[in-house]
Amino acid sequence: MVRKKGKRRSRRGGKKNPAASFIASIKRALLATAAALVCLIGLLYVYNYFFPVSRTTLGSRKPVPEETAVPARKKVERPETAREEADRPHSNAGAARYTFPARAEIPEWEAGKKRKEQIIRHEGYTVSYNSDYRIANWVAYELTSKEAKSKKATRSNKFVPDPLVKGATALNEDYTRTGYDRGHLAPAGDMKWSMKAMRESFYLSNICPQDPDLNRGIWKELEEQIRLWASENGSLLVVTGPIITDDLRRLGKNRVGIPKRFFKVVCTQTAGRPEGVGFLFDNRDYGDTPLRSMMIPIDSVESVTGIDFFPSLPDSIERPMEVSVNKSCWSI
Repeated sequence: MVRKKGKRRSRRGGKKNPAASFIASIKRALLATAAALVCLIGLLYVYNYFFPVSRTTLGSRKPVPEETAVPARKKVERPETAREEADRPHSNAGAARYTFPARAEIPEWEAGKKRKEQIIRHEGYTVSYNSDYRIANWVAYELTSKEAKSKKATRSNKFVPDPLVKGATALNEDYTRTGYDRGHLAPAGDMKWSMKAMRESFYLSNICPQDPDLNRGIWKELEEQIRLWASENGSLLVVTGPIITDDLRRLGKNRVGIPKRFFKVVCTQTAGRPEGVGFLFDNRDYGDTPLRSMMIPIDSVESVTGIDFFPSLPDSIERPMEVSVNKSCWSI
């Protein structure tokens, strides 16, 4: 019995384990692969030592040294006519900017044209208020790029009488159920840089009765375009208002004047020189009329309103700026 047990142990001890054999084979294969890679790397190192490869031969084209590059062809300049010079596009890049005088946006009345007015200065704009008609003669302000891009204040939508107005004023109820919008002159969208300026933009001294299709149509389009111009050019000056005539119809209990027409003039600068443009709108719907087609010289607006715009600018700058429109300077 003892021998038989010994024989059985001997047979079990001699039996091979398949799993162990498989693992051993994998190890041998990995060692052989690693040895082959080491030999290959060594051979490449030795080859590169004796036969170095130039970096320039690896590309399909040999780069041209900077000092031997072919120079650009020099542009041949020719004299530019006055019309070509006036119509060519301008850029602010690298140009010395003209410094506008303080309060350069404030206009003046031409001789014999002045109407009743009270000058009121608010944070975001200045208004020439006409208590005879309960509307402004004009509103003027400067809009900078930073202000045009600001989102600091949200629209208030609270129309209230201007507390600084002396004499008769419009009230909110004068506009109720009349079919006219409370149209901003200095738009609320230009006053987002200050909560106070935003609130003051809803003073009724800054509001005029406007046809809803004008107020929400081409007038709004121009307001948005002005903010783009301010963002592009750094800053601009704006004067806007109704064209007041003696035969205006009246609105509401306080007999608010209903303008037949509105104006807006803008001054900015490109390539270091001031440029100006004007607009005149009837108080009506303009449908799909392109805004660009409404651009006119500032002189044309002055002849209708009796207002001298940007009088603080030197005549050498003001006159050429106002006599024509250089449309290439206005992205529209």
